[in-house]
Amino acid sequence: MITSSSSQPSTLRTVLSLPVIVAALGYFVDVYDLLLFNIVRVPSLRDMGLSEEEVSTVGARVYNWQQAGLLLGGFAWGVWGDKMGRRSVLFGSILMYSIANILCGFVKDPEVYALLRFVAGLGLAGELGAGITLIAEILPKELRGYGASVVAGVGLLGAIAAFFTVSLSDWRTAYWIGGGMGLVLLAMRVNVLESILFDRVEQGVKRGQWWTIFSKRSRLIRYLRCMGMALPTYLVIGIYATFGNEFAKALGLTEEVQAGRTVLYTYIGVVLGDFFSGLLSQWLRSRRKAIGIMIAMTFVGCVWLLYGGIRSASTLYACYAWLGFSIGYIAMFLTTTAEQFGTNLRATVTTSVANNVRATVLLTLPLYQYLKPDWGVIEAGAMVGVLCFAIALFSLWYMEETYGKELDYVE
Repeated sequence: MITSSSSQPSTLRTVLSLPVIVAALGYFVDVYDLLLFNIVRVPSLRDMGLSEEEVSTVGARVYNWQQAGLLLGGFAWGVWGDKMGRRSVLFGSILMYSIANILCGFVKDPEVYALLRFVAGLGLAGELGAGITLIAEILPKELRGYGASVVAGVGLLGAIAAFFTVSLSDWRTAYWIGGGMGLVLLAMRVNVLESILFDRVEQGVKRGQWWTIFSKRSRLIRYLRCMGMALPTYLVIGIYATFGNEFAKALGLTEEVQAGRTVLYTYIGVVLGDFFSGLLSQWLRSRRKAIGIMIAMTFVGCVWLLYGGIRSASTLYACYAWLGFSIGYIAMFLTTTAEQFGTNLRATVTTSVANNVRATVLLTLPLYQYLKPDWGVIEAGAMVGVLCFAIALFSLWYMEETYGKELDYVE
């Protein structure tokens, strides 16, 4: 742990190195573009002349195409990062989703829109995993938690920027701004160096063979644990926050509660929480303890939301801010994931886990919707929450502690 005051400027300079700054800004653009369709889905499809019913059905189809791109891209970019280098993913992914988003600003046909969101999803899938992998391998082992905090905290400000950009402009301009930011960032990445650990892997070592994740039982269990401990994050984002208006109604609130605002407050909390979780792991000198504390805080927030007797919109928004803060261990669980695997498989695992966790909503949301008619909003949300927390705690309990772990090894 850094205790000498004279070493603090050096520590700050190391953490705020060019790769960390560029990875953080990359995640900023990534989150901005990822959430943009959710925000502009209705106005963009209305502009294309679709009816309200078509907006719902076509919007769901376009969103599913984007998610399909994320799932496929998670493995594709991860394999590419392990075979060709982390730096190449940072270049290729941002070029792909920047061009796709600029073209989304010109689109007039829903089918073309779906294709472009698929391409954007492919590109967006590579950003966070490659960035976290790169800084985990570049930063000194004692400082990796700080780097993760910077990347996640700055990156998740992209969600807030997306909300305000749409409120101050039309949806086409919002897409152009996102694509433009990506191209500017691409120019900044010219001087980013490749990971020394990646360059050090001996010739002949097989890299990026994604199927080997599933070929060895112990490796597969490690992989599933990395996904499992993160389930509460997208439980909150994908269900509790996204359907905040439904939970407000079920709680008996008479004031109007907008789902977009519950998501906004959640992401404001996430930004602060991601800074906090990294600092907490450094202070505790433990990834497992820091993540465990954040999961416990998330559980408290969920109980507050569902059974805390919330009676006003302001209290509800405060609860979502708490939930966002509590799930602010997104970069921390990905850093832990990167530290669990060897250099020849690290990018594949980290990038795919990042996107697989996002995609768990495709399982938890249908379960919530299935239970809701008979159980009601609160009880259905609680049941899905119990399953997610049980898996997360079980996964974390058996997780290897990786704080300060040397990463110069192969699987």
